Amino acid sequence: MPTDSVPPVSVPTGSLPRQLARTRRLTLGAPAQPSFSADGRTVLFLRGRSGEDPVTCLWALDTGTGEERLLADPAALGADATDAELPEAERIRRERARVHTRGVTAYATDAAGGLAAFALGGALWLADTATGEVRRVPTATEVYDPRPDPTGRRIAYAGGGALRVVTADGAEDRALAEPEHPEVRYGVPEHVAAESMHRHRAHWWSPDGTRLLVARVDERPLRRLHLADPADPARPPRAIRYPLAGTDNAEVTLWLLGTDGRRTEVRWDRAGYEYLTAAGWDGQGPYAAVQSRDQRTVLTLAVDPADGTTRVLAERRDEHWVELLPGLPARTAAGALVDTADQGDTRHLTVDGKPVTPPGLRIRSVLGTDGEQVLFTASDEPTETHLWSWDPVTGAVRLSEEPGVHTGARRAGTLVHTAHTPGAPTGRTTVHRAGLPATLTLVSHAETPVLTARPDLLRLGPRELRGALFLPAGHRDGDGPLPVLLDPYGGPALQKVTAAPHWWDLTSQWFADQGFAVLAVDGRGTPGRGPRWEKTVHADIAGPALADQVEALHAAAALRPGLLDLDRVAIRGWSYGGFLAALAVLRRPDVFHAAVAGAAPTDHRLYDTHWKERFLGHPDEHPERYDAASLLPDAPGLRRPLLLIQGLADDNVLPAHALRLSAALLAAGRPHEFLPLVGAGHSPGDEAMAEHLLHHQLDFLRRALRL
Repeated sequence: MPTDSVPPVSVPTGSLPRQLARTRRLTLGAPAQPSFSADGRTVLFLRGRSGEDPVTCLWALDTGTGEERLLADPAALGADATDAELPEAERIRRERARVHTRGVTAYATDAAGGLAAFALGGALWLADTATGEVRRVPTATEVYDPRPDPTGRRIAYAGGGALRVVTADGAEDRALAEPEHPEVRYGVPEHVAAESMHRHRAHWWSPDGTRLLVARVDERPLRRLHLADPADPARPPRAIRYPLAGTDNAEVTLWLLGTDGRRTEVRWDRAGYEYLTAAGWDGQGPYAAVQSRDQRTVLTLAVDPADGTTRVLAERRDEHWVELLPGLPARTAAGALVDTADQGDTRHLTVDGKPVTPPGLRIRSVLGTDGEQVLFTASDEPTETHLWSWDPVTGAVRLSEEPGVHTGARRAGTLVHTAHTPGAPTGRTTVHRAGLPATLTLVSHAETPVLTARPDLLRLGPRELRGALFLPAGHRDGDGPLPVLLDPYGGPALQKVTAAPHWWDLTSQWFADQGFAVLAVDGRGTPGRGPRWEKTVHADIAGPALADQVEALHAAAALRPGLLDLDRVAIRGWSYGGFLAALAVLRRPDVFHAAVAGAAPTDHRLYDTHWKERFLGHPDEHPERYDAASLLPDAPGLRRPLLLIQGLADDNVLPAHALRLSAALLAAGRPHEFLPLVGAGHSPGDEAMAEHLLHHQLDFLRRALRL
């Protein structure tokens, strides 16, 4: 049939692909980013007006009355809800947090929680959380990451490469540090900090509001790369600075800046510890955490605010790499240092260097400290993440009950608890406070999924690999074998198999309802099963991951005899999952008969320093590890259908990855399909593109497996 006569795919109005695209994967309308007034009586949070409204507003909940108040609505303010050009760190933060909204996407408050600052369209806005008054404050430049000082008198922000401070009344705006070169900026984190260190900030106020600790980033050492838009040849390529594995990183330094103009550099051994992984300023003074290039050592440093000298508070070492967790290091009000320690297969919470959690309970993140209390998440079963609290009197106490994935925030006796459970697939957020007659619930406008995920959670093979098996609606035993679709991520950044349904489970169920048995498996290297499990992929990010997918497939077939058709097995994935999918058909065509590989890293020398060197080391020292993980030498061996999908504006997994693999396949005479996504980054944001992308994959799989 001629190409121009192929009918378009018919998409049902109520289909899951359309709903996921329209609701930004069911995140719109759900409450997010809770914070508190100093007395805990007011809870601030972000939420859209509906489950399909991408413009997020700032709200306040009175815990005494249960009343919600709208504080800031971009539409009512007449503000431009579209984003100014985002710094790279903010784009990465949103992708990592799956923030696909506009409007008030982040905010910060003073110590009392009475003044909230946020940016809209590059302009600064302030909201009085008690009266509801919202006003725009004139600034000298565009505004990124505005943060009030603890007293509420001034707001620090990054703009035009400078770190600036403006008074709350807008009367005075001046730069505390200005860039010495166009490639230098203050107050904005560098690529690797935002991408893989969980550090999305680069300026921190002193408690008295007179000084700031500020990161300076000099990108001149970085390679200059260019991203062109092939669909618009008149548009000049976009130049980016990117730290390719094995090349120089940005030069990152810390400075103490006074509102009176004083400026002092923070000094540490930057030659030995070039990564700034965390920083802050609390009641004990400024602090920072720094990491060696090989990532085997992390030092936590106390910073002397008088002269910028540092002393070591703690040192962590690991023969493979020191794992960085969100929220760490931290300190309690009395100055006790909160961190983690890996012992055997347990990642313990530590306070002043002493483990305070039991063996088998693996810390996932620290959500904050309040007085001497520490709020954190942890797992003793990989498929569940629970909310925990520790203090010196009661020790570690689990706060959540239902199987699922839990998180939260706490201040002054008020706890906000968000639970993703089988009964609440888009999350349920409750507010708990001593003395309240009942638990309060933050209203969620997130849409109910149009289908229900029905995973059968399995333990597969001798490693007890956690897997989720999805079958078509109405499938009965004896209906005959089903074609199989493996749907993993399978890498260190993401765990897919949990007791709480996420959007990716709904996608797996949607594919199952098209006639597949869909199997998602978390193999070695994925989070949640402890340090040993995570670090089995050190020096080899391909072999163990692929072996575990094969092992899980065969174990599932043995567990459910006659259900899985092992002569019709496909695999799909995105990012690392895309790499794993392509790897599967290239190296195990005896098992896998077709693959969809989206945004797949194919040559790991083209990925960034901090993330890739963590697993493979420096490419100059260990070139064989990068060679073993590259897909390019495997191109001549392709004999199964392969669909490559690549966003042409992706500055995370560069388009060169897919293009080089496609070129190698063509040079070897190996047929394949390549779907370029014009204007798309690492996660396609265009609704129509995101919706039809799933249908395109389904069509390919049906053709490839002859269904």
